[in-house]
Amino acid sequence: MPPALLELLFDNTSDGVFAIDSERRIIAFNRAAERTLGFTRAEVIGRPCHEVIRSSICRESCAMTCSLESGEPVVNLPVVLHDARDRRVPATLSSSVLRDHDGRVIGSVGTFRDLTLVKDLLRTVEPYHPFAGIVSDDPQMTHIFDILPTIAGSESSVLVHGETGTGKNLIARAIHNLSPRSEHPFITINCGALPETLLESELFGYRAGAFTGATRDRPGRMAVAEKGTVFLDEIGDMSASMQVKLLRFLQDHVYERLGDTRTIMADVRVVAATNHSLAQLVEDGRFRRDLFYRINVLDIELPPLRERRRDIPLLAHFFLERLSLNRGKYLEDFSPAALDILMKHDYPGNIRELENIVEHAYVLCPGPIIEPEHLPEHFHRRSGQSSAATPRLFADLEGQFILEVLERHQWNRQEAARDLGIHKTTLLRKIRKLGLKLPKIDGRSHRGSRG
Repeated sequence: MPPALLELLFDNTSDGVFAIDSERRIIAFNRAAERTLGFTRAEVIGRPCHEVIRSSICRESCAMTCSLESGEPVVNLPVVLHDARDRRVPATLSSSVLRDHDGRVIGSVGTFRDLTLVKDLLRTVEPYHPFAGIVSDDPQMTHIFDILPTIAGSESSVLVHGETGTGKNLIARAIHNLSPRSEHPFITINCGALPETLLESELFGYRAGAFTGATRDRPGRMAVAEKGTVFLDEIGDMSASMQVKLLRFLQDHVYERLGDTRTIMADVRVVAATNHSLAQLVEDGRFRRDLFYRINVLDIELPPLRERRRDIPLLAHFFLERLSLNRGKYLEDFSPAALDILMKHDYPGNIRELENIVEHAYVLCPGPIIEPEHLPEHFHRRSGQSSAATPRLFADLEGQFILEVLERHQWNRQEAARDLGIHKTTLLRKIRKLGLKLPKIDGRSHRGSRG
């Protein structure tokens, strides 16, 4: 290929590309790298790589050095770069060895992709992904995943129940996203957060003059959600009179706005959720029996996190990687001791509590590994009571779990990492750290399946 064409290709790729010699000095730098990092080619040629690329892993485990020393490529490693103005740039970094015509290693070549646009795209797309934010390998949850498309395809009312923080809102959104109504609005209203009069006006709207301050007509959430889905969270806290109005809507799909006598028809599907036992509320006379049967046509029960402990590492890594992408500071992992503490906690606040714990640790941890001291204060006292053998025991359990997932995906590392909710590089590092022995087969020829 003519040198001029090579240079044209080099400068017109959308990814940043650079190369270093055996002394780790930059010998090539393309235009995309100039745009992303704010350095000109003339400014960086001949300079040490770490002075220009300045990634979050330069000191601990430089990807370029790893390629030079091992001869193996590093692929799509999440990092944070710093540009010429010291601004953080979330990116993925890949590297491979650079050889001359005789096959001798003369340096390494690196490519990086600016994830700023990817991050913005994820924020736009994620709310419409059917299972966005739902991470699980628990048999109870995978059963729900299996039946959810069938439930979503019907027009019947759905009741999702489970403790606070178990992800009822995510399941409700998944039902909407999987349903024929997915192109129309998904509207959420918390029945327990609003007094009765305000809840009625929020749901059904009002006419001007219906109450003091109502100077103009206002449509309710039912009107806004036309042809879509309304998610009624904490329906067990709804007052008796509101239960009557909701029952009429579910039976006849009609309602009246506050202060109006005209009946309005609505094409809206209702998904409800509660952290109470509605059956017990019915027995106690606090919830209408007819409304219970009307809303409970299809029932989904979400298990608390303490009953799906194998999901704790998956969720913790999912939250950590999402924070790393969105906040611009990349943390690699949890130490065995920190994960052991997370595994032993009962999580009365369930998944929401775990997410808050991970965010707390993320903020306090300087990187790259979250340790017990980065967890909230009450965990520190508990960790001091653990035996010295506990981290080794957890490492054995973690290793066994990783092997089970790998075997389920026919030893395909990429598929297993996706199922575990971690990056492939993180999985490979865990395999090395835990000393796991894998069969000598090429798992890339197989496609794993979730199950």
